Amino acid sequence: MVSSSRSSDKIPAEKVSDYDRESEVKSFDDTKLGVKGLVDAGLTKIPWMFIEERQTTGMITRGSTESPESVPVIDFKDMDKDAAVRTQIIKKVGEASEKWGFFQVVNHGIPESVLNGIIDGIRRFHEQDAETKKEWYSRDPQKKVKFNSNFDLYQSRMANWRDTLACTMAPNPPNPEQLPAVCRDIVMEYSEQVVKLGLTLFQLLSEALGLHPNHLKDMGCAESILILGHYYPPCPEPQLTLGTSSHTDPDFFTVLLQDNIGGLQVLHEDQWVDVPPIPGALVINMGDLLQLVSNNKLKSIFHRVLAKHVGPRISVACFFRGQQNSTRLYSPIKELLPEGNPPIYRETAINEYLTYFYSKGLDRNSSLPHFKL
Repeated sequence: MVSSSRSSDKIPAEKVSDYDRESEVKSFDDTKLGVKGLVDAGLTKIPWMFIEERQTTGMITRGSTESPESVPVIDFKDMDKDAAVRTQIIKKVGEASEKWGFFQVVNHGIPESVLNGIIDGIRRFHEQDAETKKEWYSRDPQKKVKFNSNFDLYQSRMANWRDTLACTMAPNPPNPEQLPAVCRDIVMEYSEQVVKLGLTLFQLLSEALGLHPNHLKDMGCAESILILGHYYPPCPEPQLTLGTSSHTDPDFFTVLLQDNIGGLQVLHEDQWVDVPPIPGALVINMGDLLQLVSNNKLKSIFHRVLAKHVGPRISVACFFRGQQNSTRLYSPIKELLPEGNPPIYRETAINEYLTYFYSKGLDRNSSLPHFKL
């Protein structure tokens, strides 16, 4: 059983030597019930393993919700019908990706019924019978479909208030029976729809960089798809922890669907800015690998998710990245390296990049500096 007895918001100095984090983490992991299991048990104070040990006040800085700027919203309506509209969209995508590393998309082509369906499907998975859900619990990196809480549970200094269903949908998708029955059909349908959008985004980003529309696709950037269905239960002490720690994504870009709870923040000009939910919209953010191949032209920006009293919050993140077992090497694109603009990063394979990222977990540091020349 995970210990949750606390009399304050910080571990007293005299108690630090007595605190056995490793034991608490293992006890939590062995339940195979995740954070939702703690909430279902009636927890009123969160375990130490979820509390930020480096906080001087014992409180998470929530950031400002009154920033004069906001993440750009780009409308894809009529993009395929009007060349002038497409040209403007390419310009907006490029500007947002360079300045913010984030933008929201509306009229993207994925039906609202599918968006609502995948949110409901992820909810059904996480809220199904506990014993049935336990059967999916795993930390085996070879499994295409698995459920766990905190992929970096044993590496991180602070666990996050979040459970996740992970589904690797490409290059070799799981057989239908390998997906949970409660969300099988909608995961497959959403995967097909989001891949189509992803290919469109690769074209737009290629053109925004001044390249041939198929340049990024032909580099193999869209060959691997990972879908994460996150479930953030309501938290009794949201000021002490995070739903997801500050991080950048280890992919080319991510397509994120969030429900109406909110909590996603992006670090812009040293200030945390809310990314408010917009009905029917998808959030797009650049990943480390796109910053690498664009030689820092496109930005992979730090972002996080706040824990909240209300919930559950549900989001679905789709990561587009190259094949992990490929020998293909990625480095700054030569066409983006005019005279006087040398490459910033060395060559790296997807597997090397991901291995480094997973070895350190969400430690609030970007992986990119490790690959600089």
